[in-house]
Amino acid sequence: MKGRTYTCGLDAAIAVMGGKWKGLILFSLGEGPLRFGELRRAVAGISERMLILQLREMETSGLVHREVHHQVPPKVEYSLTEFGRSLNAAMAPLGEWGETHLERIEAIS
Repeated sequence: MKGRTYTCGLDAAIAVMGGKWKGLILFSLGEGPLRFGELRRAVAGISERMLILQLREMETSGLVHREVHHQVPPKVEYSLTEFGRSLNAAMAPLGEWGETHLERIEAIS
């Protein structure tokens, strides 16, 4: 994404949240901070490795904040940044559209 020229705002938004998992991770974190295991259970079907990779990318792009609580045992929580919350809000109407047209989408998939 760094140094890339975007053709429009939609192109830029899709580049930030592209991929199969980022939207589901954003949606799951929209309810509040989650620990890694909680997030993995919330995003059905994602492998541990893929969740780690996606969270790193999302942290680098400023969508997710990783907070380490120094305690025994160590506790790490993930939460949305303001940037991530704004993207989540922008995606909400798209999710509603998907719910409305789910049967039709499943029929063509």
